[in-house]
Amino acid sequence: MQTTSHTSETARTAQTTKWAIDGSHSHVGFSVRHLMISNVRGTFEKIGGTVAWDPSHPDATQIDVTIDIASINTREDKRDAHLRSADFFDAEKYPKLTYRSRGVGRRRDGTIEIIGDLTLRDTTRVVVLDVEGPTPEQTDPWGNTRIAASASTTIKRSDFGMTWNSALETGGVLVGDEVRIQIELELVKQK
Repeated sequence: MQTTSHTSETARTAQTTKWAIDGSHSHVGFSVRHLMISNVRGTFEKIGGTVAWDPSHPDATQIDVTIDIASINTREDKRDAHLRSADFFDAEKYPKLTYRSRGVGRRRDGTIEIIGDLTLRDTTRVVVLDVEGPTPEQTDPWGNTRIAASASTTIKRSDFGMTWNSALETGGVLVGDEVRIQIELELVKQK
């Protein structure tokens, strides 16, 4: 990873703009293998947080995201209830998932990667997000300034204590360990 800038913390902070996540125009989706043959997809419907961003100093980016675990939606009520249970997310005991950035880098191809702490079920792991964007600023019909970015990563659910599974007669397991995550964020500049 190559760092994009070596400016002082004071200079970076002075130029950084705060953006709020627009939950109604953002999306956090995931997919996981089912029966070793297909992918089940789902989303989290409630997401919030802030991003501090300065395009001239992307290394100063700070991200703080919170997701409401109970808002999980896989389009199957029984499966969603099972995912909220102690077998998986244990939403009653751990109602929130958080992601807080700790560093930013730029790869040789120019893409940005965000290094941060993902906390799920009271377990924190370092997770790297591959980021596309952010887009140029746009003004909506109500005078708000907006940008957007996409990000993706893959995690192992077992790293966060989610080990429930069932062995298949033909070999393999009912639920895969790797979870692919796809994120679309739309951000509104704070005044």
